[in-house]
Amino acid sequence: MASFNEQQGSSRREDKALRIVLIVIFLGLGFAFVAKFAGPELLKLYLKSGVGDCENIPILCMTPEENIAKINIDKEYLSKLLINKFPPDLQIYLPNEFTVVKELITKVYYKKKKRVLGGAIIYLLYEKPDFFVDLFPQLKNRGIKDDYDFINRTMQAKLNEVKTLTDTFFVIMKGIFIPDLGEQKNVKMATFLLQDKKGFINYNIGKKENFFDCNVFDRQRNFFKIYIKDKQASLDLDKVFVIISTVKKAE
Repeated sequence: MASFNEQQGSSRREDKALRIVLIVIFLGLGFAFVAKFAGPELLKLYLKSGVGDCENIPILCMTPEENIAKINIDKEYLSKLLINKFPPDLQIYLPNEFTVVKELITKVYYKKKKRVLGGAIIYLLYEKPDFFVDLFPQLKNRGIKDDYDFINRTMQAKLNEVKTLTDTFFVIMKGIFIPDLGEQKNVKMATFLLQDKKGFINYNIGKKENFFDCNVFDRQRNFFKIYIKDKQASLDLDKVFVIISTVKKAE
């Protein structure tokens, strides 16, 4: 009887193992089918359910449409700005009427702080060269050579054009990396070239308040992010480029 029970138990274990193997095989085949024939649509569905869609977050389907290269620096306005130093990271000239906050990439600064500080605020961020590609080294196999490529791919990401997991990653990064810009339907996205700097600017100029999200690279490949909540609508694009022209690694 003991031998019969042992054989019966062994048979049940073999049946269970076989069922597990069959389940794994069918799941594997199903995943392969989805990846080949329905992957992009499922990825888009995942993004819409987890991040949002282009209706409630329009910027997920926007990309830079303008390249701003002819920029004149207003020296009179520049003379009114005050130097702000944050050694060893950066220094920049800013208008006196703004509260200035130096932040770290580890904080969702524009979301956490906006409930604490009201009024006109400028958030600053600095990262050394190759910060992003070192943070996500696997992207080097996807053609992302440096941080400029990383930010460019982030700004170019469009939810309705997602086809791969890499596309999905950059749409998620776009939703995280671009801060509050007010009514997104009025947002403009552009690339720019300014003296020894280049980068991307996302802005929303309104009647009562303005928003500017500036992503700046210098010749040494240092990265600076300048996020401006202009609650009094005192700045325009020309003045913001004057501010951008002054940012550099702290001396």
